[in-house]
Amino acid sequence: MVSERSAVQQGAEVLVASNRGPVSYTLGEDGALTAKRGGGGLVSGLSAIGQPPRGGEHLDEGRRADAVWVCAALGAGDREAVRRTGGLLDTADTGGQRVRMLDIPAEVHAAAYNGVANSVLWFVHHMLYQTPLEPAFDADFRGQWAAYEAYNAAFAGALADCAGPGAAVLVQDYHLTLVPGMLRAVRPDVRIAHFSHTPWAPPEYFAMLPDDIQRQVVLGILGADRANFLTERWARAFAACCERALGPDCTVHWPRHETPSVVAMPPEGKAHRTRIGVHGLGADAEFLRERSRRPDVEERMAALREQIGGADRKTIVRVDRTELSKNIVRGLLAFRRLLADRPEWRERVVHLAFAYPSRQDLAVYRDYTAQVGALAEEINAEYGTATWQPVVLHVRDDFARSLAAYRLADVALVNPIRDGMNLVAKEVPVVSDTGCALVLSREAGAWEELGEDALTVNPYDVAQTAEALHEALTMPAPERAARCARLAAAATALPPAQWFLEQLRALGE
Repeated sequence: MVSERSAVQQGAEVLVASNRGPVSYTLGEDGALTAKRGGGGLVSGLSAIGQPPRGGEHLDEGRRADAVWVCAALGAGDREAVRRTGGLLDTADTGGQRVRMLDIPAEVHAAAYNGVANSVLWFVHHMLYQTPLEPAFDADFRGQWAAYEAYNAAFAGALADCAGPGAAVLVQDYHLTLVPGMLRAVRPDVRIAHFSHTPWAPPEYFAMLPDDIQRQVVLGILGADRANFLTERWARAFAACCERALGPDCTVHWPRHETPSVVAMPPEGKAHRTRIGVHGLGADAEFLRERSRRPDVEERMAALREQIGGADRKTIVRVDRTELSKNIVRGLLAFRRLLADRPEWRERVVHLAFAYPSRQDLAVYRDYTAQVGALAEEINAEYGTATWQPVVLHVRDDFARSLAAYRLADVALVNPIRDGMNLVAKEVPVVSDTGCALVLSREAGAWEELGEDALTVNPYDVAQTAEALHEALTMPAPERAARCARLAAAATALPPAQWFLEQLRALGE
């Protein structure tokens, strides 16, 4: 339902900006709009403002701050909702959150989102380019970059309009790298943080971007008072990119035991210090444990047990979107290598592989999704029997089924080529019924927190990953349970609401 009953008031104390908002709309054939609320760390964090402190925790910003979420309309339903409301969404649709949704022209959004954010910045930070062939920054790219600038300018303008004096503004991710600098130029009174949910490329890879684009991206983020990252590794990579891209126009302070800070001194403006923060988003244990015990999850567990067949069979579980960085193909190759090298596991282990399609409007992602499906079929054809399907592949997103797989997992396989954090690595140990072993890529951000109790793999080394799967499957139950308990404790050290509030506190300092 959408109406004009609520409006975002100017003068908000806390603002969040992200490409995707906390609610989306579908437009029915009868013209009715249906709202669907989202979840995640930002939703949990923004909801925490206005709630009483738990456990004596104190928030300097004040729990009852007036908060606004600024986001983009992403589809026809969203755009119709903006048309009917002026972009100020009904709080009945948003779960009580004030949301301003921007109807940026569809062609501008497509060029900014698919042309630059997902096809350039994402590829750079995840180091995914086939460099003999790509990238090639030509006139088409420059047109897409102009759209990216316009997209960021629309957000900066909306934030400037909504923010009260001295407001705290938390800008999210690679879609909006230019917003902090743009907002600083028109609202120097506000406090700004930018959070990167992806890895950050090392300077030699980041340097593939045209020189002026490198400067724009880092200066955009350096318009913030704080540039925040998921791990120390990504934070230091950003500082190194600033040093290389800006040269004498910036000074990086590298404390021995602290996160660096950057002072940008562009010729066209005055010096500004940006402090760099590390906030490792954790799993929401309370929500996951409660949600994973609901009846729909129990139903999915029964269905999965039937597909696995045989109560004594082990399970290797992976849950991913079919993004190129998730390395699903090499994970399947490692499972095939396990069956080839260790025939004793044939008919004794099943690989539950949930590969949910992502970004299917990009051809390279469609091709990758098809490759995942074809390889799973090959493994089943090569090794399957009348009573055993080695790979059970599911491609339809189903959160309850994912939780069911978490509970059943003997081994969790998380082997990304490169990942900002990877919450699956943190969620499975929290939900696992009997304790699972974690096979974890050293290139996942989560490895910094979980590596001591995981079995670490080089994501490109299929043979090593196969051997790690064997080690995980043969790990004694007491050791597996003890490791899983330590993994769960580390994984939940900074749950979503606390993660959000910690950033808000740091910005206040």
